[in-house]
Amino acid sequence: MKKLLFSQQNNQRHWVGDGFPVRTIFTYNDLAKDISPFLLMDYAGPVEFPPSKHVRGVEEHPHRGFETVTLAYQGEVAHRDSSGGGGLIKSGDVQWMTAASGLVHEEMHGKEFSERGGLFEMVQLWVNLPKKDKMTSPRYQGIQATDIPNVNLPDNGGYVRVIAGDYDGHRGPAKTFTPINLWDIRMTAGHSATFKVPAGHTAAVFVLGGKVQLGTGETIGEAELAVLEKEGDTFTLSARQDAKVLFLGGEPIDEPIVGYGPFVMNSIGEIKQAFIDFQEGRMGSFERTAENK
Repeated sequence: MKKLLFSQQNNQRHWVGDGFPVRTIFTYNDLAKDISPFLLMDYAGPVEFPPSKHVRGVEEHPHRGFETVTLAYQGEVAHRDSSGGGGLIKSGDVQWMTAASGLVHEEMHGKEFSERGGLFEMVQLWVNLPKKDKMTSPRYQGIQATDIPNVNLPDNGGYVRVIAGDYDGHRGPAKTFTPINLWDIRMTAGHSATFKVPAGHTAAVFVLGGKVQLGTGETIGEAELAVLEKEGDTFTLSARQDAKVLFLGGEPIDEPIVGYGPFVMNSIGEIKQAFIDFQEGRMGSFERTAENK
């Protein structure tokens, strides 16, 4: 059974644009080796937005060298990018954007959500790409809730939504460059479940709501991340309260990580080139319409 390496929280919020009040749970500057291939986690909300005619969000900005994965728990996010990707994700949906060689994109609240207001809760992950794939073409995956397998836990103890990878023989719809498991887990208070994952992969549990206890005895509370050791191939969770949990794990990418702002590459030279390419328009652009201004 996997043991706990450490847990951590961040209760300090900052704004990304005017639509995302986030707590940065980890970055590659502190957890690069322990959490690879994941680079960063921002937890937005939960927060209640009032109705507004102004569409909130973060306007166009570039990325290169990795993927952004946005999980919508409550609310809506509309995405568009310079490679032609885009769409609207709602509660239960997932947006998986591969920046790779570079693009410009924006992430805004959905227009209808902005007008009616409501509860907003999202998780955004940055997922690293291997060196051989960092300069591949961008792509966009808009994954609807209906496309995500929903697998019941034993004894009516809850369920697992398999976004990427495999759980109990059920594969998630997300296409990934390296082996990744990303599971949205809901557990009923008083129930336990044991999860099997590949030995040697990283593994982490993030609790969005409620409280769980690891099989090794430690309790993990709301907005807390538990990073597990790579050794072993099982971990157990017991729900002390009804719990909403995100599991993320994957095959580590054992390569240098050099990041600056919106770019994550393998060397300083590649970062400098990314800025040059963006400034010279090689990552594309798009015209802003009256609706998006």
